[in-house]
Amino acid sequence: MALDTSIKVLVVDDFATMRRIVKGVLKQLGFAKITEAADGSEALDMLKKEQIGLIISDWNMPNMSGIDLLKAVKADESLKKIPFIMVTAEGMKENVVEAVKAGVNNYIIKPFTPETFSEKVSSVFH
Repeated sequence: MALDTSIKVLVVDDFATMRRIVKGVLKQLGFAKITEAADGSEALDMLKKEQIGLIISDWNMPNMSGIDLLKAVKADESLKKIPFIMVTAEGMKENVVEAVKAGVNNYIIKPFTPETFSEKVSSVFH
């Protein structure tokens, strides 16, 4: 299955610079519809209002962390099928295990290269 770049991607990160980097890589991959949120609770509000095809979320954020957002998405019947990629500086094994148990589709550890990012995004659609 080819990468469907017509979907809307939600980028969730409390750092505007990181959101900008992620959006830049997504645009290089051909994604044009990209929306963003500064934390998990803002993201959850957006997910209830908009048709999102992919979530790329940071782990550590104020108000609602990426792992809590992941659990909320996977617990919601209308949202749980949306592919979810966690981006984090936390390369600790127990975090990866927790995210996998919660249903994450893939995991990107910062710092990442555009190539790594591209591979991880592509892999959730195959």
